[in-house]
Amino acid sequence: MSPDLPYTRYLAPDGRPLAELPAWADDFNLLTRLYRQMVLTRLFDQKAVALQRTGRIGTYAPTLGQEAIGVAIGSLMQAEDVLVPYYRDTAVQLMRGVCMEEILLYWGGDERGSDFVDPRAARDFPICVPIATQALHACGVATAFKIRGEHRVAVTTCGDGATSKGDFLEALNVAGAWQLPVVFVVNDNQWAISVPRRIQCGAPTLAQKAIGAGIHGEQVDGNDILAVCDRMRQALARARHGKGPVLLECLSYRLGDHTTADDATRYRCAEEVRQAWEEEPVKRLRAFLASQGVWDEGREQALIADCQAEVQCAVEAFEAAGVQPLSSVFEHVYARWPSALAEQREMLEERLVRRQGGECHE
Repeated sequence: MSPDLPYTRYLAPDGRPLAELPAWADDFNLLTRLYRQMVLTRLFDQKAVALQRTGRIGTYAPTLGQEAIGVAIGSLMQAEDVLVPYYRDTAVQLMRGVCMEEILLYWGGDERGSDFVDPRAARDFPICVPIATQALHACGVATAFKIRGEHRVAVTTCGDGATSKGDFLEALNVAGAWQLPVVFVVNDNQWAISVPRRIQCGAPTLAQKAIGAGIHGEQVDGNDILAVCDRMRQALARARHGKGPVLLECLSYRLGDHTTADDATRYRCAEEVRQAWEEEPVKRLRAFLASQGVWDEGREQALIADCQAEVQCAVEAFEAAGVQPLSSVFEHVYARWPSALAEQREMLEERLVRRQGGECHE
């Protein structure tokens, strides 16, 4: 018998309220700001995929269909909190102050993409591509907060596949044993690359993994931004006030490929994806706002034009950044350089000078 864990949903796929909404949900200025951020994320996502397809950036991990999760997290974290993200966190990074051009630089293989200019993002960790290792990093951050007596929270994210890794389970264990101020957000988008959720874990829910660690776990409809905001708000408050860590499983769906190096049509049927499009978060919130009389087609088109212009400016800034020198590959490796690395850099610089001299001679 599986434990009865909480599951929260407020809006049906067509935007109809299914239950009494949280008190803050009548703040339509807030909801339209959240909607704008979801649309901006989606349009940026489309542009990033197009840039990869034309060879202007490297492999990219789309966020299509999962915008509500990141926007909810980003709207609720306090400035002094620390985000420890994974590679599908464009939405929350943008809300934490990471520039779109920095995200493009990162996926273009440029270290400047992790050197966040905005002080709001400077505390946060860079994108983590290794699976689940960021969960342990977040526990280290949360441990520092607890030792210092600071009312701050470490928030870490991952996909459903990461919950099958030892790093994730070890992180849950230490978070529970030490009662750390950390929130684990699992983006359960149903596919760990080509492996479906139903065969990679025998537990009825991923949230149940919290039970073995002695921490609070629950599920939420990750396509319903009202629900994600409501439960994320509670999770952050719980961790911030010394009531222990939280595992929040957000049920969503990866509408696109795992990355631009993937072809999801090889392992997913078209009907499954079609049904998932009926559940997607952007359309759901737009329908709710329209039903409340605060959104219409005119506002929609104006918003799209505004967001597209913002994305285009970011692309132009990214392309104007230029290429880093080859010697930059040695940077950001050690806090204190070992002598061998300094020698290697000198050798590379000498070789580049000789090559440039040869080219000039020719």
